Amino acid sequence: MNTINQLKWRYATKKFDASKVLSEEKLNILKQAFNLTATSFGLQTISLLIIKDRILRQDLVPHSYNQRQVVDASHLLVICIEDNITDTNIDIHFNNVKQIRETPEAILKPFRDDLKQMMQGKTVKERQEWSLKQAYIALGNLMTVCAVESIDSCPMEGFNPAAFDEVLNLKEKNLKSVLLLPVGFRANDDMFSGFKKVRKQLNDAVIEM
Repeated sequence: MNTINQLKWRYATKKFDASKVLSEEKLNILKQAFNLTATSFGLQTISLLIIKDRILRQDLVPHSYNQRQVVDASHLLVICIEDNITDTNIDIHFNNVKQIRETPEAILKPFRDDLKQMMQGKTVKERQEWSLKQAYIALGNLMTVCAVESIDSCPMEGFNPAAFDEVLNLKEKNLKSVLLLPVGFRANDDMFSGFKKVRKQLNDAVIEM
């Protein structure tokens, strides 16, 4: 499958076919793609919620400016960040490094301590902004994987995160919702699917030196 052709096929799906559901195989690909997304220091201060329950998603529509993609898509992906990055998050990461790579603590400790010091030097808001940048990397990765796998998607910033957090009880999980990605299959009558892509000429978008 040609990657560029699939990226040309992709568009921000405005109308999903509510009768079509992603297979578990496709969902597993998206789960793994999210988990394999590059993050700064590999710290992974982001999480992915996958919501299939249409009743729950219907409750979220009013908090999404009534955008029907939230409920008509096969699944709603909600990308979240840690409400606050603590020493515990950093220890979890380096403990995983120690276990998986069998790296001695003597080698890891300077990096562990430096990262803790760096995070302690940031305000909570700055830590959240740092995590938000990681969330956008994950969103871009998921959108590309969706295109390659012929899964339709629609990246969304237009929603009320505080209301989502309340409905989904995210505070209990120390999480904040930041981005949405409904995924599934385009409806046959979505007129946007036939629109030509509007992009700059390649030479205007890419500068070679």
